[in-house]
Amino acid sequence: MAASQPLIDELLGRCLFPPASSSVVCAVSGGPDSLALLVLACEAGLDVEAVHVDHGLRPESAGEATVVAAAAEHFGARFRAEKVALVDGPDLEARARHARLSVVGEGALTGHTADDQAETLLINLLRGAGPTGLAAMRPGGTHPILALRRSETHALCDAVGFEPVVDPSNADPRFVRNRVRHELLPLMASISDRDPVPVLDRAAHQLRTVSDDLDELAAGLEPTSTASLQGALPSVAAAALRAWLRDDLGHPPSAAELGRVL
Repeated sequence: MAASQPLIDELLGRCLFPPASSSVVCAVSGGPDSLALLVLACEAGLDVEAVHVDHGLRPESAGEATVVAAAAEHFGARFRAEKVALVDGPDLEARARHARLSVVGEGALTGHTADDQAETLLINLLRGAGPTGLAAMRPGGTHPILALRRSETHALCDAVGFEPVVDPSNADPRFVRNRVRHELLPLMASISDRDPVPVLDRAAHQLRTVSDDLDELAAGLEPTSTASLQGALPSVAAAALRAWLRDDLGHPPSAAELGRVL
């Protein structure tokens, strides 16, 4: 730990954790990003419960909980193992995410990094998202290590002597995120002759500012009043409707749906 402390201190300086002694739940799969999250949360002085979720999709996944349990014990965190029943098939990523959220809780911290942020922006762009979707994930809150790079979480695991779990599904080309990660981003790097992740992260930040400004302006509108909506800029009226018409899971209506309402 003494040898790894300078790296831990440097990475912690770029994280947005709650105040020391706060109780938090960390979703920890055993991969390098979530293990780094666990280490940094403990080193930030938080009261940490590490939760591993076995989706039951791979025979070896049940045993991966032992990796997380050992890491939690090493850093003084509590540990909880959960199992959900999933079957392979359509919309697997979304179903797995929903099942995971149901057992770890909505406020659980996740190990998303700057690389995940860049991927999310591109995925949302491919889906036709506007400024709100392209703003991707908001730093802080449930995403405390969003300023870190994936290479840094690997380096931290090496420094503290953890051998992360390797999930083969992270290379499965069925999933859009994997193709963005392994095909699109390397192609963008080749074309631009630069690392695209910082550029995309900066774009997400700028679009988040635009989205926040629209939401602030929209807060003064009454979305059930046609007169109020007609008197506003179209983008502001759409923002007011988007906030009003979210479904039970918090998903906003599509651009086509907003257009029909307007």
